[in-house]
Amino acid sequence: MIKDTLFVRYFGLTKVPLIFFVSPSVLKLDDQECRIKIPLNRRTRNHLKSMYFGVLATGADLAGGLVAMKEIYASKKKIALSFKDFHAEFLKRAEGDTHFVCTQIPEIKNFVKEVIASGERMNFPVHIEAVCPDIGPEPVAKFVLTLSLKMKD
Repeated sequence: MIKDTLFVRYFGLTKVPLIFFVSPSVLKLDDQECRIKIPLNRRTRNHLKSMYFGVLATGADLAGGLVAMKEIYASKKKIALSFKDFHAEFLKRAEGDTHFVCTQIPEIKNFVKEVIASGERMNFPVHIEAVCPDIGPEPVAKFVLTLSLKMKD
């Protein structure tokens, strides 16, 4: 997972500085699950000592986009990746290190292949749950992001 963490942090450093700023780590990335951890610290917490909602959004973005990014990179195709929309349900305060979990890995990989085959812009809803293992197994937030992919000319 060190290689994946370095990939995410390098991407953050060169493309999206906020990602680098919040210090994400890839805890798991396999054919079943993508799990990203963002620590609760001075940079990521709000005035209530819980994780700032912008950081929660960043974690959801990473957990939902990392699999697609890696699949696009492996395909060696030029594909534009963006999120068309973002829905969030904040259930309780994230008062500890937060894990962002996506379990739609096979579906996301198939989606990238469909986009390559069709050459058209396509959208796919990606579901992410955020949990704070230190405070319990229940989700602190749930997200649905619409992954939008299009072949570049």
